[in-house]
Amino acid sequence: MGSLRGHIGPGIAFCMIGLWHLFNHTKLHATNPNSYISHPWFPVSRFRYLELYFIIFAALTSISMELFIMPHRHHPFAPDGSIPSNHLHNLEHATISLTFLTYASFAVILDRISPPARTALTHLLAVLTLAQELLLFRLHSTDHAGLEGHYHWLLQILILAALTLAVLSAADSRSFLLSFVRSLAILAQGGWLVVIGVMLYTPRLMPKGCAVGVEDGHYVVRCGGGEAVERAKSLAAILFSYYVVGVSCFGLGVYLYLVKLYSKDHVEYHNLEDATDFGDSMEWNG
Repeated sequence: MGSLRGHIGPGIAFCMIGLWHLFNHTKLHATNPNSYISHPWFPVSRFRYLELYFIIFAALTSISMELFIMPHRHHPFAPDGSIPSNHLHNLEHATISLTFLTYASFAVILDRISPPARTALTHLLAVLTLAQELLLFRLHSTDHAGLEGHYHWLLQILILAALTLAVLSAADSRSFLLSFVRSLAILAQGGWLVVIGVMLYTPRLMPKGCAVGVEDGHYVVRCGGGEAVERAKSLAAILFSYYVVGVSCFGLGVYLYLVKLYSKDHVEYHNLEDATDFGDSMEWNG
């Protein structure tokens, strides 16, 4: 992160996962409203672990970029083996990606071994992943002050929302509303990362009195004075408000379209034991 590409890449990945979950949760509820069960991930008929492999690939790519490709020496260490302060943010970003890599890898392992508690444990891994992401963004070593800090503080609201909904959804797996809003929160998180990259690292979109420069090897946004900072923060808050409304309208539009598309399909009934087995009861034949 810390650049236009560094925000847009992860943002697109989150958007894709959010859209995938939004589609599948809505389709599953529309076709089986009485036996709906929230799933932590969705298998595909021909490529069962496509979603999880995508997360693994995206996480490995992010780790490689942060630790080996972006640093000047192609590693984050100083000649004496210590970690320079200007590379701490690379390790923090890589650690976030590592948690997603761990989640997806163990989700595959749990599905292959198929222990009795695999669904519950997969939900737990998802919760821990989002909690780790929120913690690292909250305690970020990079001085996210001023306008840049405000944008990332708004991002933390979306991460917290996704985390809270993941916890509630794990406790009440029959609630479609929790899964639906959780999917929207993940989608919104990805979209806001893209917004951060575009708004903070495109010079002509900078608010008056603010500019982006390079400090300690990474881009930093600075504003000329207190009035310029407060004005820029207010504009960011207004943009975030419009963004939340837009994501909500988009989610409702997707829901109405998919319900109209799939609600007339044949409704299949499963017993409770089969319905809770997400690996066998739900596959998307795309």
